[in-house]
Amino acid sequence: MISNRILYFLHSCVSASQIHQIQAQLILQSLHTNPTIANSFIKSCLALGLSKNAHFVLTYHPEPHVFFCNSVIRALCHSKIPDIPFSIYRHMHKNSILPNNYTFPFLFKSLADFHELNLGQMVHGHVIKLGHGDDIYVQNSLLSVYASCGRMGLCRQVFDEMRERDVVSWTVLITGYRSARKYDDALITFEQMQYAGVEPNRVTMVNALAACASFGAIEMGVWIHDFLRRKGWELDVILGTTLVDMYGKCGRIEEGLSVFRSMKEKNVYTWNAVINGLALAESGKEAVWWFNRMVQEGFKPDDVTLVELLCACSHSGLVDTGRKIFTSLLEGRYGFLPAAKHYACMIDLLGRAGCLDDAFSLIRKMPFEPTKSMWGSLLTCCRTYGNLELSEYAAKKLVELEPENSAYYVVLSNLYAEMGRWDDVVKMRDLMKDRGLKKDLGSSSLEHEPRELFGNY
Repeated sequence: MISNRILYFLHSCVSASQIHQIQAQLILQSLHTNPTIANSFIKSCLALGLSKNAHFVLTYHPEPHVFFCNSVIRALCHSKIPDIPFSIYRHMHKNSILPNNYTFPFLFKSLADFHELNLGQMVHGHVIKLGHGDDIYVQNSLLSVYASCGRMGLCRQVFDEMRERDVVSWTVLITGYRSARKYDDALITFEQMQYAGVEPNRVTMVNALAACASFGAIEMGVWIHDFLRRKGWELDVILGTTLVDMYGKCGRIEEGLSVFRSMKEKNVYTWNAVINGLALAESGKEAVWWFNRMVQEGFKPDDVTLVELLCACSHSGLVDTGRKIFTSLLEGRYGFLPAAKHYACMIDLLGRAGCLDDAFSLIRKMPFEPTKSMWGSLLTCCRTYGNLELSEYAAKKLVELEPENSAYYVVLSNLYAEMGRWDDVVKMRDLMKDRGLKKDLGSSSLEHEPRELFGNY
């Protein structure tokens, strides 16, 4: 039978030319209206990156039914091109093909994946107009659109208006709050979910634990861990890694290591969570030990691993160890060269240790333009060790990078005052007036910079 032959060819198709030949046969034999063949054709096209060819099965269909359109949207919602599923929906609208409650979940999934807020709001209006506003699957997918776009007010409004909510509804809301860095709202929602008697799933727990880690809510994190033990949940690599990360960021690294040891499966992210936790605990030597064990056990470090390892060395004053690690990076021992963030860690490490000339030399030699955080780190360290000349240089660089940030002018003015350069102090004040800048200490954008850096200007 010819349809079976076409399906066979589609499953074994490996090139664009084969797709074009099959497409011609589908038109000649009128097989593009067959849902099974259409789906298989779309999947083959997407696997080869031929999204425009995938679109043809609908445009050449003489009288596409809503079920056929839904099938095409479902197949195309995994496409990496955001407007393709919506173009199908628009085609339905133009041809008076009425969508049903199966149309919207996959359409909303595509809109959520590409953060299409305006289109999502428009389709939301269609959902209400067509009477599908109470369908829980449609509502859950709509929640995902608003959450993915960071519009948690709209997301919460839809959630509050839902007559029925399931674990997916609650999880999308919690995940949205966490992604929007509204960690307290995420944890409050998680508590409300418990009061509502809805059993969480693994995705819920991963996002709740991530919110605990970012918010420092160790009590809630411990409660979640106890819940997992009471329910007998196995710590898979994702859940276990999130738990290790939570304990590390909340300052309970020993509990994190206990979880780590109990895990049957680990990946590079699990090891990174351990090393990061030890860095935060200023246990640099132990972080290096675990890093060496990671390599011995056959895990390949990534760029994040080395950032966290250098941070651990910086926080613990392990200058020589940090230098050796950075040299290994420069030699490409781990399969990649140091990025700007690795240089930033090394500059911080050298600056904290008082090796200011080395830090400055590294900034000047690195193959990247220095960022404000690099100059800010150097400035902080120079102020700590009383190197006024290098402090002035770093502060001037910050002014060049952000000429509208009044805090940098304040720093320079304070420096000039300390150096007895009163004419320059006056010049700084006049320059601030000319640029309409106020002496607002809170305007600094230096990351993690101590307030005493700005003096008492």
